[in-house]
Amino acid sequence: MAKKLFIPGPVEVHPDILQAMATPMIGHRMPEYADLHGRVTAGLKRLLATESRVFLATSSAFGVMEGAVRNLVGSRCVNFCNGAFSDKWHDVTKRCGKEADAVKVEWGEPITAEVVDRALATGKYDSMTLIHNETSTGVMSPLPEIAAVLRKYPEVVSIIDTVSSMSALSIPVDELGIDCCIFGVQKAFALPPGLAVFTASEKALSRARTVEGRGYYFDFVEFETNDAKNNTPSTPCISLIYALDRQLGRMFGEGVEQRWARHREMASFVRGWVAERGYGFFAAEPYRSVTLTCAVNSRGTDLAALKKMLAERGYAFDDGYGKIKGKTFRIPHMGDMRRQDLEEFLAVVDDCLGGLPG
Repeated sequence: MAKKLFIPGPVEVHPDILQAMATPMIGHRMPEYADLHGRVTAGLKRLLATESRVFLATSSAFGVMEGAVRNLVGSRCVNFCNGAFSDKWHDVTKRCGKEADAVKVEWGEPITAEVVDRALATGKYDSMTLIHNETSTGVMSPLPEIAAVLRKYPEVVSIIDTVSSMSALSIPVDELGIDCCIFGVQKAFALPPGLAVFTASEKALSRARTVEGRGYYFDFVEFETNDAKNNTPSTPCISLIYALDRQLGRMFGEGVEQRWARHREMASFVRGWVAERGYGFFAAEPYRSVTLTCAVNSRGTDLAALKKMLAERGYAFDDGYGKIKGKTFRIPHMGDMRRQDLEEFLAVVDDCLGGLPG
């Protein structure tokens, strides 16, 4: 039995999107593809509020996260770490043979502007990585305040992961001054996984041209060259790009501000449920994600048993990630979800909790 997804990604995909993926295939060097590609990148620029180049890569977001490291780290990188995925990004940076330092805060804490300023003030770094919305912990770091600090360090190329936040709230890339903004499509964009989107400012592209060992598949200079022809360096996942084209139309049809408001309302509803049921929050109030809530299992609920019960009822549920598995659980509220979807799911959770101790 296929389960209805209430995990932090991939999330449920609307039937309209699945239908778009069934559009007859075209060749990626045909003019029909160039038309599609140009329309999609124009829509993404509108959504991201950017005039920078916007590139499409057939991979998970981590493919481009590695690519950004290989293209944009010159002398030394600082990786800001506050959860499983930001910790992994540091590991990836080191595996790429780059000089890098991890600036770590406790899981559940945000990366603050002060933390960033303190690290960059050393003058040791020409690049930095940051995950805006750490999916493992449900912590959203204050990106506008961090962006204000980054303006003090024009020599530093900023690489920002917005994998589980982009499209759920306003992230104006140019206004914030982000040099490379990266996200996948299987979370707040509510598409099947397999496509990554990334931006590259002129500063980022200039840096890439000077860096040796960029590789080929994620070479930013290759992407720039092919973008001039509304194309990609290698064969793209055309079906997913059809889906992205359809989803951008749906987003603009809903209205981006209405979409942001819907995500805020869903987050408020889920947080209310968590508090009313006697669970805690892993993130402090100002830094709670608008796309997923990471709850503390303060009631001592047998989350593994709850996960099994929900699976038997046809729902996929997340009982925590990494070292906080079993100690926390995560409820998503992003993408094409509506409040009624969450009401339906949480009513089933309540029913299952009634049969569990704690």
